[in-house]
Amino acid sequence: MNFQVTVLKILVSYPRGHASMADLKRDMAILATSGREWSERTKRLAARVPDLDIFSQGLVERLDGGWRITDKGRAVLKMMEARPTSELAQALEPNQGIFRQTDGRYLELRNQRRQNRRRLRRAAAAKRTSSAQ
Repeated sequence: MNFQVTVLKILVSYPRGHASMADLKRDMAILATSGREWSERTKRLAARVPDLDIFSQGLVERLDGGWRITDKGRAVLKMMEARPTSELAQALEPNQGIFRQTDGRYLELRNQRRQNRRRLRRAAAAKRTSSAQ
């Protein structure tokens, strides 16, 4: 798995492109154990930008106890994900294996569900605390 590409993919899935370090670590662990497809995908994307350095190139900035993807980071990620026409033709061949890719939208929806569950747990805990008094 390519760490820098994974960081870009995770950050782009968050609202405003900002994630806390805890969220980054958790998402990184999920993706690291998601299977060989993710690892191969990030390596392919990283090969398109061989000298990728997300901090020195200004693609990611440290901010408020976490990291945030910059507009330049979004542009580089978009360029990395653009498929060359020969690769597109191979992807459309009928014998190619198809697997579910973890893209930014999937991570964003998962994070929204997680936030909703947290909010409900906090509300339930507050209700239990107030009824116990």
